[in-house]
Order: sequence, then C-alpha cells, then structure tokens
Amino acid sequence: MNILILGSGGREHTFAWKIAQSPLCNSIYVAPGNSGTAQIANNLDIKVTDFQAIKKAVLEYQIQMVVVGPEDPLVQGVHDFFLKDEDIKHVSVIGPQKAAAKLEGSKEFAKEFLARHNIPTAAYQSFDSSNVEEGYAFLETLKPPYVLKADGLAAGKGVLILNDLNEAKTELKSMLIDAKFGEASNKVVIEEFLDGIELSCFVLTDGENYKILPTAKDYKRIGEGDTGLNTGGMGAVSPVPFATDDFLNKIEERVVKPTIEGLKKDDLPYKGFVFIGLIKVGDHPKVIEYNVRMGDPETEVVLPRLKTDLVEIFKAIANQTLDKIDIEIDPRAATTVMLVSGGYPEAYEKGKEITGLEHVIDSIPFHAGAINKNGKIITSGGRVMAITSFGDTYEEAIKKSYQNIEKLHFDKMNYRKDIGFDL
Repeated sequence: MNILILGSGGREHTFAWKIAQSPLCNSIYVAPGNSGTAQIANNLDIKVTDFQAIKKAVLEYQIQMVVVGPEDPLVQGVHDFFLKDEDIKHVSVIGPQKAAAKLEGSKEFAKEFLARHNIPTAAYQSFDSSNVEEGYAFLETLKPPYVLKADGLAAGKGVLILNDLNEAKTELKSMLIDAKFGEASNKVVIEEFLDGIELSCFVLTDGENYKILPTAKDYKRIGEGDTGLNTGGMGAVSPVPFATDDFLNKIEERVVKPTIEGLKKDDLPYKGFVFIGLIKVGDHPKVIEYNVRMGDPETEVVLPRLKTDLVEIFKAIANQTLDKIDIEIDPRAATTVMLVSGGYPEAYEKGKEITGLEHVIDSIPFHAGAINKNGKIITSGGRVMAITSFGDTYEEAIKKSYQNIEKLHFDKMNYRKDIGFDL
C-alpha cells in the first residue's frame, strides 16, 4: 500500500524510517517532511491542515493510509474530513476523530473526562475572563508552586509553573485578559502541583482493543538539571528504569483500562495513539495530560524498540483487529538527544549548514527542523535533529549518542549534556 505521513518533525522521520522497513508498504509520502524523510520517502509541499490539498495528493498518489503525526490536524478534524468525503472515505486514517482529539485540544475537557471516569489526576478548577477574581481566590487555597494551563493548543508553551502567589495572579490575568497565548488562553485550568517524577505511557487503540507500547521519559527544560524554559523536548529514554512491573500494572489498571473504557462510554471515536503524560507520586500514577498522537522526542526511542511490523499494526487498528496482533519489543534501552538551534526556545537563527552526518556510526540521526537545500542539509527550526542509540543499559546507549554528537556541527548548536541524569 501507499502511505502518507502528515508532519515534518523527528517523530515523522521516525515513522517513515519504521514504515520503510515493512514489506506491506510500496511508497511513502510525507507532507511536508524534512531532509531526513526526503532520503527514504517522497516529500510533498503541503501544510498539515490544508485538507483539500491533502485530499488531492491522496487521490493523485493512490494513498491507502494516512498516519497523522502532529495534533493540529487531528484537533481540526482531519479524520472526520476523510470519513465525510465519498472520494476518500475508504482511506484508513491513524488518529482519533475530532470529538476524541478534544482530549488534547482542551485541557478542561480532558480534566472533566478524567474526573468522570475516576482516573487519578491533580485537583483543578477552570476559569475565564468573567471570573478572574474567583481564579485569584482559588490560587489562594493552593500551596506553591502554582500550575496554570492554557485550555487550548499553545504549541507546548501554554503551561506555567510559578512559585510566587502574586506572580501567579499576574500571569492568570495576562492569560485571560491580555490573551498571552491568544485564543488558547481564553480559558485557563489551575491545578494543584504534583510532586514526583514524570514519565509517558503510549497506548495504541482501535476503538475496542488496546496495546501498550514501551514507556519513555522525556526532558522538557532547555537547561541541565531540568532548569530554564520549557521546550518541545530535549531528549528521551526508554524504558523508564523506575517503572517496575508493579507500577506498570497500576498504570494499566488505574489509567489505561478506564481511559479506553471511557472513550467507548463517551462515544469518542478513537483509532490511533493515546499518549498519557503521567507523574509517579509516591508509588502511584497520576495523569498530568492526554495527547492524541505520539510524543516527540519519545517516538525516537519508542518506535525503534518496536520489532513488530508497524504497518501490520496500523492495518489492525483500521480493521479493529488489534487484539489479534502480538507486539514484540526490543529488550535493549534506547536513548535520544536533541540538537537544537542556539537561542531556542526563544529567538533563533535558521539556515545553518549541518556537517558530519556521514561520520555517525551506531546511532540513528532522526531529522527534525532540517531541510535539504542545494544538496546541503541546513537548519530550518528550533529542534534540529535527534540522535538515537541502543545499549544494554540506558547509560551505554546515551554514551553512544554523545560520542556521535561530537562528530556533528552547525553554528551555535546546543544540546543537553545530562539526559538521563535523574534516573
């Protein structure tokens, strides 16, 4: 079959790399793709939310399956768009329909879902511009630090964690009254701060059955020791060493099962990945958030560990036969380190040539914010490349990633030198 992947990051390069290994796939197309996907697939200059252009490409290239990488097209209803169109409704779409994608599209919707299905999470309340004063009063009932979350999609930037009560009140006003995050912060969820260590759980569902993929832990802060501004992710490790069998069992019983049952009960049509952001508080998992697609850079450590044919899994999701598939996982550890542009996550320059890729041995460079220009690979975004390695332990894997990073260069290249430090 011919497969189209929507997106342009490291996640999508990893999808293309994995799908290319399947005998079930003839041709791979990526819209818009990057310099990495260009090496193994056909890049199409189409925006992920331009549904009419996507339809045209699907018909032109006889696409039978669309794998949706980022959240924007899912929240805007790309799956529903296919189902409603006679010309393309036969095409399998991997990703939930719009009603279910609201689990990521609205923090308030997600919190209400968690509460309704008795899934453990932080206490919360939500506010809009009409009740800012009540928001101030709720903040006063909490202990610091204070967690403020823009309700809508804010490109991963809409969560603030503040230690000072007055600063929290000022930021709440800035989000609700001054539209700090645009429409995304028309509504703000304030929740209690949970003290623990974070990890991510990835689940595949066909709407009836589910399979749990390996856990991963990513590192969001720009600075060593988890300091500085939040980013889209600076690196990841899989499996998570502190996730014991007992703890994984708690995740499945208390979080995964009620989530999949909740989707059915609430009639939220779901075929794709459920990414559950968790925090381990004591010995108990609590849900921080849902995402309705794979994480980035977690994809770069989770998918390489998958031994089962990914296209076979996707076909089972489309046909609702996921229960018939056995998922085999590589027992080795995988780690990835993200190379970013100088200045990221604030202002940064693009167009810097990346050199040394031909010298990388025993690691996989997954391209993210990079494009091919006149035969040279140059930077085109903040997060430029993820360097993934395997090892019998995560320490061994991380060492390989760092050894290969020393061979790579672009002007003002930055990366965290302590991925896995807290494990």
